Amino acid sequence: MEKVKKLVLGSLLLATLLVVERLISIQTPILRISFAYVPLILSGILLGPGWSTAIAVLGDLLGMLLFPKGAYFAGYTISAALTGLVYGLFLYKTITISNRKFVVRLIISNLMVLIFISTGLTSLWIAITVKKAFVALLPLRVFSAAIRFPVETGTMFLLKVFLARPVNKYLYDAESVSAGEK
Repeated sequence: MEKVKKLVLGSLLLATLLVVERLISIQTPILRISFAYVPLILSGILLGPGWSTAIAVLGDLLGMLLFPKGAYFAGYTISAALTGLVYGLFLYKTITISNRKFVVRLIISNLMVLIFISTGLTSLWIAITVKKAFVALLPLRVFSAAIRFPVETGTMFLLKVFLARPVNKYLYDAESVSAGEK
């Protein structure tokens, strides 16, 4: 994909992330319910680990600057960066592979993010910032991850199925046509 296309697509996904995560979400001090995973996973699929990590970090920093909901804490930015990195490493260029392989990679990446980052690291950050016992937060965070896993996996699989043809046509085939003309 051309650099200009990546920049435009990355900017669009970053703007979508900011709107979905900060404006169209339900947030308590302990739990956030949103569809912020959609632009993050799409950035991992379409742009790769570097871009998805940058989008996650910028989304966290810009979201905190534009729509603050408390004091800034660097741990949340670390969690965002790791989330973008995991999705980028596991899902980059999977829009063109078979649905079965995509689902396997999606399940692995979602489990890693939900278990290690969301339930583990983010719960630790919440315990530090809210001054609650880490063990007291775990049941709600585990319950949340158990509900989020099938929802996120199912949503992203459906998006992959519906977006595979347009992405291949407009993002990838255009490159091969322009490369063949040179």
